[in-house]
Amino acid sequence: MQPTPSFHRTGAARHRVVPFIAYLLVFYAVWTGWVYLVYPRLQMIGPATLAYALVNISLRLLIWVLPVFWYLRYVEHVNPIAYLNLQHHWQRGVLIGLALTSINILGSLLRFGLPHMSLHAITWNDLLSTSLLIGVIEEIPYRGFILQQLQNFCPFWVASLITALLFVGIHLPGWIALHLLRAESVVTIFIFGIVMAIVVRYSKSLWSAIVVHSLNDFLSAVVFRL
Repeated sequence: MQPTPSFHRTGAARHRVVPFIAYLLVFYAVWTGWVYLVYPRLQMIGPATLAYALVNISLRLLIWVLPVFWYLRYVEHVNPIAYLNLQHHWQRGVLIGLALTSINILGSLLRFGLPHMSLHAITWNDLLSTSLLIGVIEEIPYRGFILQQLQNFCPFWVASLITALLFVGIHLPGWIALHLLRAESVVTIFIFGIVMAIVVRYSKSLWSAIVVHSLNDFLSAVVFRL
């Protein structure tokens, strides 16, 4: 078998990278617009209400998740569920996610002591949007889609570093708008992004990262109120 000419490989890579970069540009632009234009108006619903949580989840699914499925179906022409590693090894992914969460719980108990939960301080948005469903919303585009797309052009470790940087980048508009930008937050999210990439790589299932991510944020937002 003769090797594929280099100009064919270059053309194929360019054919794949152009729509991917376009996706990234549109995604970050839309999300920045959401943070500065939509989010302040969304607060008028009442951040503690179920209606607010449902609208917030719906908008985030529309911006973060649905475009990934559309891209994979109509640009990559693949089965999105299979491509995102949601179809195979899901049992192993869930078990690994729960095992890592057990370690996370133990570490949190050693660091912060027993939690003092107050149901009055917990909102529907805390339970749903920023914790239990956050793994689905954020892991599908990042460790499911962007990480794999980048591996078309660079090795895993480079792709994981770039994905982690992009993951930090998507948090910047919210941090800046809410005056919450801190160096420790940047470092924490960057390291978390790399860890999630490693978890997905060795579990061969996105469910591992979804479980770890969702339960990690549940521990932070609901249980330990960090």
